[in-house]
Amino acid sequence: MNWKGVIPAITTPFREDLSVDHDFLAKHAAWMIENGCTAIVALGSLGEGATLEFEEKAAVLQTCMRSKAPVVASISALSTAAAVRLAKKAEEIGCSGLMVLPPYVYSTDWREMKAHMTAVLRATRLSCMLYNNPIAYRTDFLPEQVAELASEHENLHAVKESSADVRRIAAIKAVMRRPLAIFVGVDDLIVEGIASGAVGWIAGLVNALPKESVALFNGADIYPWFLPLLRLDTVPKFVQLIKLVQQEVGMGNERVRPPRLPLAGDEREAALRIIRSALASRPRV
Repeated sequence: MNWKGVIPAITTPFREDLSVDHDFLAKHAAWMIENGCTAIVALGSLGEGATLEFEEKAAVLQTCMRSKAPVVASISALSTAAAVRLAKKAEEIGCSGLMVLPPYVYSTDWREMKAHMTAVLRATRLSCMLYNNPIAYRTDFLPEQVAELASEHENLHAVKESSADVRRIAAIKAVMRRPLAIFVGVDDLIVEGIASGAVGWIAGLVNALPKESVALFNGADIYPWFLPLLRLDTVPKFVQLIKLVQQEVGMGNERVRPPRLPLAGDEREAALRIIRSALASRPRV
């Protein structure tokens, strides 16, 4: 697994009966790779992994493998045992890496969170990324803790930093004893993140706008245009919003699994105004 570049946190598409649309999923993954993305992360927060059963998760990973690109399995679960089981299944399927999250719901002290992460990191030989998102998961892996995990696990090669504090990038780099690939995990922090030393981006709006996302990552001067859309990735209904952008560009639909519901009323109209205004002035890249 080569941890660099723009890697989509791919959405999970659903049919009208809310079963996974594997035909579209394969097409979507391949389309983003064709437009310059370097790998695919599946089953994450944006992929509504918490609403998928184990068998569905395995099937999603298998479908993403059809893109012929490296596939990274997002490993999150209520229990450590369930997370380890999924990690082992991802290795069996042929995934290139894992993005390891703290457990859903339960957040506590470093001793317990380290034990959980250690169990998953040791479950396979796959290259791993630590996902730090204290805003969503209430567990904050501090730079010194990231360094401690990296020193004890040779297969920990990257971190997705989603604290929304750009200072964390320099702080992690300062305490590491060996190189660790740092990825931006918050869409509207990408320019600042690259300037601070990030080498990759686990991206959300890339699901609808891969060409523009790759161009921005590579230095294209489109940040002012892109920023209103990138901010859609930073609010509680980011899944609904990003899927709505996909629908507006003709690459997907806005269906989500409950407890999420598609946007409605004034909230949907406000989002559409932002999206359609941006698309009306879409730059050539």
